[in-house]
Amino acid sequence: MPLFDVRTPAEFSKGHIPNAFNLALFSNEERAIVGTIYKKEDPKQALLKGLEFVGPKMRLLIEEVEKKTKHKTVAVHCWRGGKRSGSVGWLLGMAGFEVKTIIGGYKAYRNFILNQFYQQKLELLVLGGKTGCGKTKILHALKEQGEQIIDLEGLAHHKGSAFGFIGEAPAPTVEQFENNLFEAITSLDTSRRIWIENESKRIGRVSIPNGFWEQMKAAPLVNMTLPFEVRLTVSIENYSTEVKADLETAFHNIKKRLGGQNYQRALAYLAVGDLKSAGSIALKYYDKQYQYMLEKNKTKTIKYMNFENDEPEKTAQFLIAYANKELTK
Repeated sequence: MPLFDVRTPAEFSKGHIPNAFNLALFSNEERAIVGTIYKKEDPKQALLKGLEFVGPKMRLLIEEVEKKTKHKTVAVHCWRGGKRSGSVGWLLGMAGFEVKTIIGGYKAYRNFILNQFYQQKLELLVLGGKTGCGKTKILHALKEQGEQIIDLEGLAHHKGSAFGFIGEAPAPTVEQFENNLFEAITSLDTSRRIWIENESKRIGRVSIPNGFWEQMKAAPLVNMTLPFEVRLTVSIENYSTEVKADLETAFHNIKKRLGGQNYQRALAYLAVGDLKSAGSIALKYYDKQYQYMLEKNKTKTIKYMNFENDEPEKTAQFLIAYANKELTK
């Protein structure tokens, strides 16, 4: 059924249940005023001020719901399942809707999903490999061939390196990333295997929730290798952009790790449009980083696979055959 989140736009932007509509009872400023009155004066005066704000909006709230859905049964929630959702639920009920309220509100939802990351056991298979192995393309080739995947980088709107923001939409908040990840899991059959890409705990601005991260680290890892030149070509395709400043920013973000000389060389290559030479500097740096992390990996099962070409469909077929035989029930 349609779900209406009656919290303020600011609360909704920080994090919300995927596919919910924001039906704000108060604006950000109005809620701050009511809250201040509640704390500094008394609850009755806060209630009266709230009614003063809401009164002129009552018709608009009903019309907004009617605009969003033709359903006559709707669900509403606020932060804790209290006065805001109760008020909107009463109003919509008076307008002829059958209204369900989420008990405990958004806070209860958040507690539930964070616990689920620990409690819901998943059969994960982790696809790893150095930068430029085309892991995301392979993931989606697996999906096209009937496998289940979770695209963590897609959910994060980030490709997982200093260059990962290039060409991506603005990143979600950490809270919204967690909500979207849980939504992705609920769309899958959790009794079957799920492929994911090997990631650091942080992907750009977001972090993988602890419960899910622990399951990732315990899952079998398929680690692919491809020749350096092939990976360099793939990397340039992934990160090329007409906005040269984005590439300069990305190199600046790893300046200390590259070293001053390599950093200056990379900028010089960018200045003349030599993406291959600049990319080679970055790729050699990320190869060292990945090898270091691979050596620290405590996963019990690591399978190393060598490929010669960037062929996502063929690689996916090979991985499925191997997984059917060796890695899953």
